[in-house]
Amino acid sequence: MTDVEILRYAAFSADPSGGNPAGVVLDASALTDDEMLAIAAGVGYSETAFLTEERGGGVFRVRYFSPLAEVPFCGHATVGTAVALADRRGPGTYVFVTNAGEVPVTVDEHRRATLTSVATRVAELPEDDLEQLLGALGWVSDDLDDSLPPRVAYAGAYHPIVAVRTRHRLAGLDYDVPALKALMERRGWTTVQLVWREGEDRFDVRDPFPVGGVYEDPATGAAAAAFGGYLRDLWLVAGDAVIELSQGADMGRPGHLTVTLTPGEPGVRVSGTAVPIPG
Repeated sequence: MTDVEILRYAAFSADPSGGNPAGVVLDASALTDDEMLAIAAGVGYSETAFLTEERGGGVFRVRYFSPLAEVPFCGHATVGTAVALADRRGPGTYVFVTNAGEVPVTVDEHRRATLTSVATRVAELPEDDLEQLLGALGWVSDDLDDSLPPRVAYAGAYHPIVAVRTRHRLAGLDYDVPALKALMERRGWTTVQLVWREGEDRFDVRDPFPVGGVYEDPATGAAAAAFGGYLRDLWLVAGDAVIELSQGADMGRPGHLTVTLTPGEPGVRVSGTAVPIPG
């Protein structure tokens, strides 16, 4: 493997010790799949983004690898990569051609990036899957918030969404790793979006990610986009809502994600800052 420059950015935070760290390789044109996977495993973050081709006009082919496998789309690594590009080329709009489709990302002069996901969709979460999911989490049906029914949502990757009635239950996350990983692998889920509603447009979220080789994702842009589609599809917020998500505080890496729903737009916008991680 040739020498590869690996950048590290914390996404959805203005503090490098907060948010979700992502690896970024701005020139991966000479890397094989096995080499990208090995780099992601060595970095050890939930995802590392690889720009495998520059197509001109700010368009790039981008692939994402966790320490265990390639994933079709990763929101926090998208934000980190876009800000890394902006740090070198200036603010503006970039288009990432991902395995899930084209994702435009606009970065301003304050290192705040806004991605627009591919079109979202929402499906029922089968009762048997819900029972297995609750069993792996150590939760029971009485823990659930009836106003936010369980579903599976998609915005480039699939995420079951399960909401609880109390912040205490969310804070006490302690799941059966082998059981949850096996269920997620069978169903093709990337993370599990666990939700507590703090207010009309404010939520605390957590995202187990055992299929990626990490216990929990600190700030999950792909799941945030899927959650925005879920809220819109079920008419749980206004069609032009701006939703604030807090994530990572229980892990000691607080982050903040802003989800914007735009009438007539099939995707969902997810915004946040990103900063380089020193060292």
